[in-house]
Amino acid sequence: MDNFQKDIDDRVNLTLSNRFELLLFRLGASEHDGKSELFGINVFKLREIVPMPDYTKPVGVRHPVLGMVNIRDQIIPVIDLPAVLGCRPSGGMNILLITEYARTVQAFAVESVENIVRLDWTQIHTAEKLVNGQYITSVARLDDDPTSNNLAMVIDVEQVLHDIVPTKHDLHATHNDLPQIDIKPGSVVIVAEDSKVARAMLEKGLQAMKLPALMHVTGKDAWLKIEELAAQAQQEGVHISEKIALVLTDLEMPEMDGFTLTRKIKNHSQLQSIPVIIHSSLSGSANEEHVRKVRADGYVAKFEINELSSVITRVMR
Repeated sequence: MDNFQKDIDDRVNLTLSNRFELLLFRLGASEHDGKSELFGINVFKLREIVPMPDYTKPVGVRHPVLGMVNIRDQIIPVIDLPAVLGCRPSGGMNILLITEYARTVQAFAVESVENIVRLDWTQIHTAEKLVNGQYITSVARLDDDPTSNNLAMVIDVEQVLHDIVPTKHDLHATHNDLPQIDIKPGSVVIVAEDSKVARAMLEKGLQAMKLPALMHVTGKDAWLKIEELAAQAQQEGVHISEKIALVLTDLEMPEMDGFTLTRKIKNHSQLQSIPVIIHSSLSGSANEEHVRKVRADGYVAKFEINELSSVITRVMR
C-alpha cells in the first residue's frame, strides 16, 4: 500500500501532456446486474489510503455516512461508497480512501484497491447517457484498443458529496447578493465542466451575475466552440472579446483536461487575451502552481460561488 503514496506530488507533471493517474478499486457486486466493476478516482484527489479503522457513529449520522474517524488528529466523515453506488462487497469494506475535495476532507470506504494506471485524457469518455450512472461522471478505457471492454467507471465525487454531505457551498446557496457583471453585448462565457451538479451550480450563479453562458461537458467540446467563435470573429473583422468574454473551466474532464484547454487558449495569438478561470475541486499548492504555469487568470475551488464572482469581477476589469 505504501507504493500508492510514493511520489504523488511528482505526478502533477503529467498535466503538461494531457495525462493523469487513476486509482482503480472495487466496491463489490452490483445490485443491478451482479457484476463487480472497476471504479476509479483521480490520484490528485487522494490524500492517503489506509486500512479500514474503527469509527464512531455520533447521534444523528445517517446512512450512507457510516460515522466519523480520527485520521492524524482530523475528524473525517466515512462514506459507505458501495451503498452509494448500489454494490455489495462480498469481502467487507477493507480500505479507506482519504480524499481532499474542494478544501474539504472525507473518507470513502471501499472493498479493495487494485492499482494505479497512467492514462491520457483522450481515453476518458463522458458517461452522460450511461444507464444507472447517477454517480459516474465518465468511463475510462484502460488500454489503447478503442473496441476494448477493459473499462473503469470514474466516480463523480462532486455529485456524491452534494447528495450525501451537502455543504454551505452547495447548489442551494443564495445568489441574491452576487454582483451583476457587464460584458460586451453578444459575447458569452464558455464553460467546460463534466459534473452535472457543478454545471447546474455554475449555470445558476452565472445567471445571477447576468452572464450568458454556453455549457460544455468536455474540454474538447469547449475548444471546438472557441475555435468556431474565433473563426466568426476573424470573418467579421472584430476582436475575439466581441464573441467570448471569459472561459471558465474545470481541470478533470473527458477528452481534454482544463490545463490543456488553458494552454491552447493562451498559446494562440488570437485567443490569448481571453480571461481564463479554472474552477476545480483539485486543491493544493501543486495544482495551483500549474494553474500559474499555464497562465490562467484565476483559480477558484469549488463551490465557492462568492469567491468565483469576485475573481470574475477582477479579471473582467
